[in-house]
Amino acid sequence: MLFTVYTRQQLLKCIQTARSSGKKIGFVPTMGALHQGHIALIRQAKASCDIVICSIFVNPTQFNNPTDLEKYPRTVAADRALLYEANCDVLFLPEVSELYPDGLQLMPINLNGLDTVMEGVFRPGHFAGMVTVVNHLFYAVMPDVAFFGEKDFQQLAIIKYMVNELNLPISIVACATIRETDGLAMSSRNIHLTTEERKQASVIFKTMEACSKLKSDKTPGQLKQWVKNEIERSGIFGLEYVSFVDAATLQPLQQWQLAPQRICLAVTTSKTRLIDNMAL
Repeated sequence: MLFTVYTRQQLLKCIQTARSSGKKIGFVPTMGALHQGHIALIRQAKASCDIVICSIFVNPTQFNNPTDLEKYPRTVAADRALLYEANCDVLFLPEVSELYPDGLQLMPINLNGLDTVMEGVFRPGHFAGMVTVVNHLFYAVMPDVAFFGEKDFQQLAIIKYMVNELNLPISIVACATIRETDGLAMSSRNIHLTTEERKQASVIFKTMEACSKLKSDKTPGQLKQWVKNEIERSGIFGLEYVSFVDAATLQPLQQWQLAPQRICLAVTTSKTRLIDNMAL
């Protein structure tokens, strides 16, 4: 049974009931428009926690473009159905005033440069808004464990840093990116792809996959140019950025290293942009 709550007070009653029974609480925060990537997070949470709470909240402070906020898909009825099928226990569905009772104020925190690269360059203010709302949600839900997808790798790194910096008693679990059969990462933005864009979108995955082999013969700078050529060759997609980064610091690599490293990129289409990443 999926129990839906709308306020912190209603949510607190659920949490107190779970805590009194010694149950472990897992949390999956989302902005809705759920797909099988989100549901994979729910299922992973169900596998290791007694109670799983999912939040759906389209957070206004992480949109630097008001039009993007307005156009963001809101599909609560369909989302509820998916959560019910996945045996999620609680859906937290707050209004803006519930999470921001004092107005849309951002949390002051130094993110140690994790927020100034890649998405931080092209979406100014996005991560300040993201950490603010995740912090609000963490204090509302008080989970033992929170689950985030590796698809938003920069977001994941920033949340891990925030939890450590604020000394929050929450374990962060990174979940593998869920992909379509042709390699396209599942995303709520995929609905904006035209038929031809969707048909050609496998080039993103194939190009990233090839980089692990090609890096033995190319410098990071040379491989960035190769990626750009591959993505844009069809004339359908544009490459907003590609970066080869240290997986811990997210800082761009000037040369290859033994420490874990990752390719991160953003691709533009006629109506949207897609982000993806892969370990090298």
